[in-house]
Amino acid sequence: MTIGIGETPARARQLRDRRIRYARVGVPALVWIPAATLTVVSLIPLLYLVVRALGGGEDTLATLWRDRTLVLIQNTMLLALAVTASAAVLSLPLAWLTMSTDLPGRRLWSVLAALPIAIPSYVGAFTAVAAFGPRGALQSLLQPLFGIERLPEIYGFSGAWLVLTLYTYPYIYLSLRGVIGSLDPALEEAARSLGHGPWSTFFRITLPQLRPAMTSGALLTALYVLSDFGAVSLLNFDAFTRVIYNQYRLAFDRSAAAGLALILAGLTIVIVTAERVSRGPQRYHRSSAGTARPRRQVRLGRWKLVGLAYCGGLTLLTLGTPLAVIGYWLFQALRTGNPLALTWRAAWHSASVSLLAAALAVVAAFPIAVLLVRYTGWLSRTVEVPLWIGYALPGIVTALALVSFGARYLTPLYQTLAMLLLAYLIRFLPEAVGSLRASLLQVSPHLEEAGRSLGHPPLRVWLRVTAPLLWPGIASGGTLVFLTTIKELPVTLLLSPIGYDTLATEVWNATRELFWSHAALPALVLFLVAALPMGILTWRQQPAEQRRSAAASDRKHTGEPETSTW
Repeated sequence: MTIGIGETPARARQLRDRRIRYARVGVPALVWIPAATLTVVSLIPLLYLVVRALGGGEDTLATLWRDRTLVLIQNTMLLALAVTASAAVLSLPLAWLTMSTDLPGRRLWSVLAALPIAIPSYVGAFTAVAAFGPRGALQSLLQPLFGIERLPEIYGFSGAWLVLTLYTYPYIYLSLRGVIGSLDPALEEAARSLGHGPWSTFFRITLPQLRPAMTSGALLTALYVLSDFGAVSLLNFDAFTRVIYNQYRLAFDRSAAAGLALILAGLTIVIVTAERVSRGPQRYHRSSAGTARPRRQVRLGRWKLVGLAYCGGLTLLTLGTPLAVIGYWLFQALRTGNPLALTWRAAWHSASVSLLAAALAVVAAFPIAVLLVRYTGWLSRTVEVPLWIGYALPGIVTALALVSFGARYLTPLYQTLAMLLLAYLIRFLPEAVGSLRASLLQVSPHLEEAGRSLGHPPLRVWLRVTAPLLWPGIASGGTLVFLTTIKELPVTLLLSPIGYDTLATEVWNATRELFWSHAALPALVLFLVAALPMGILTWRQQPAEQRRSAAASDRKHTGEPETSTW
């Protein structure tokens, strides 16, 4: 029997008995019916792939058994593992600096650290090539100073690893940030009182509490890498998505492409299973009665400059580089007299449909998160895996599946906004589920039991008690869905209603014709539209106590003792 943080063996037995009682009562209909419905909907792309692959017969099998398929598996898994590990290494100190320390301007840094997720991968890849490529801007600056005529190639694995790390680490950062702000400092103080130093306390007490958020964000990062097409295509790295796209659009062989996509779905199952095993059965809420006190800031002391350099250098790479390249495109467009046409209706379409998708995903994620956390068992395992498969499949696969399904069975909804929102829900629902699950693990079921013991129905208890405590997860999940929806390209191109242009489609239409100056303004507005709500949510998400302490840290220290000093 595994004992959670702060639990005694007797307390662990009580929690085990509670889970047995939950199992005997059964999963409420308000939980399992929506969860099962969403699972069936998420299986539509997978069923489409199976039908397509079976239609190819022996040709599909011959394609799958080629040596190149094994190379694709190795390339894709290696890239996913490398990006996930490096994104975790970047995110953990960044989340700690912006949530637990007296870093100057930490609220601003917390907003800037989350904004790279608003930049599409294909834009990030091209700007990286323009800045750091063999003949890029950096080489132009170094040549007159040091005589460097050519920089190393950025194409291939190294370039894809760099770009995807820089623009996917916010998945882990946002999950960690939402949990760090709600940690109870009593556990850390108890460890310090027993003689443990700052590092020992962090690795033995704090880091285990962050594991649900870390694994949820890492899962999102790994599956995003599996489904990404823009970066690997522009940087000439052979991953599954690039080969699948070429099979669909260039070879016109949809059966072979469906077979390759099924292998990608199999890799998704492997990654999800590994995440479930690493997650473990531990619980992360308080076992005893009482109210968690707000965390005090850690004084960085002489390490402030190191923290500022870390945050500033990362912001320069992730935001400064693409914005500088986009600004150069704008300057070139103005200098040459090219029109800077921008459809403001496209900006409204992008913002409105992304907000609708985010709200829909958060509402749909509630019953799934409850099922995964409160009612663990065969049903939760059955529900969870199909959701992640839909997230990991390339957007073009999901779009083509819904095109086929809508044309045959949902004709009234074909090429309507409802069908587009359904595709977004299949693609990005796991982002909201992961954030809500990580936050729900921090909420003790005692609170819900107390509400029900007072005669309140379960739904009212959830709305009045649990939902307010899940606000960090709700904000993080909704933000992730909004930002990934606003830059989604294949689904929008194939399923949007006629004449429903978005900023992503305008950028794509310009860049595929190599009119980069024409794409500059839509790309800049796309970033600004995504950055505005992201900044507001991240800024307002700071707890009230942290706001007061942040204001106090701008003045001279008053001499009040802090939890620890570095």
